[in-house]
Amino acid sequence: MTKILWLSDLHYRDLGDVQGHNPRIRLEAAIAHINEHHNDAAFVVITGDMADNEQSYSALAKQLDTFSIPVLPLTGNHDSRDALRKSRPLPNNCMDDFVQYFVELPSFAVICLDTKKEGSDCGEFCAARRAWLCETLADLGDKPAYLFMHHPPMTLGLPMQDLLMMQSGDQFLDMIGWYKNVKHLFLGHVHRPTAGTIGGLPYATIGAVSYQAPAPNPRWDWDSFSPAKEAPQYGVIDIWNGHVTLQYTQFCNYETGVHS
Repeated sequence: MTKILWLSDLHYRDLGDVQGHNPRIRLEAAIAHINEHHNDAAFVVITGDMADNEQSYSALAKQLDTFSIPVLPLTGNHDSRDALRKSRPLPNNCMDDFVQYFVELPSFAVICLDTKKEGSDCGEFCAARRAWLCETLADLGDKPAYLFMHHPPMTLGLPMQDLLMMQSGDQFLDMIGWYKNVKHLFLGHVHRPTAGTIGGLPYATIGAVSYQAPAPNPRWDWDSFSPAKEAPQYGVIDIWNGHVTLQYTQFCNYETGVHS
């Protein structure tokens, strides 16, 4: 059995709060909880929105260095690829122009995708990234592949977030549908846990380390947006013999790092 830890949407700032929440205190609590309870994991994957501004990556790197396990970062719409590259080591197989790479384990591979679209909160997956992914999946043959990415390629029934999904997500799903070794999608961006299947392929999203989006009902928009009074979480993923379990784990109380 292989254990993977999953975090998303740190929205780290070296100073100040994000939506009334202190991202440094929240991340510190997550790291402490993981180091105490899950230091046997292979690594932790962070599905994007690592930092809210370029000057925060240096401070974020120091905090991530306190993990007792390796960290695999991804880009989200808030991230700077250049700043992320300068602050974190990336695998040698990472693309030159995108933070997109894979980690191959004995029985499966984890593929970390870059869905950032410059100048937009929506995502995209351009021809270069598609070609890389197709080549990687083909080279893996029958070895199962688990894809981690920031932007969902499908609507989830979440107000406002569905407007900020990956553009042409249906084309992305059609493309990966040709590869039977793709077994699961793990998605960030929406600050809320959901799970389902699309075209027979299972997917999951996760709550953020920083702050949580409200539930879809009652309906809300960006003018009425206020973070949900819900505790942050990370995911514990166990993979063995083609089986996957995901446990959402609360690592601190809602009040931790919240400023009224």
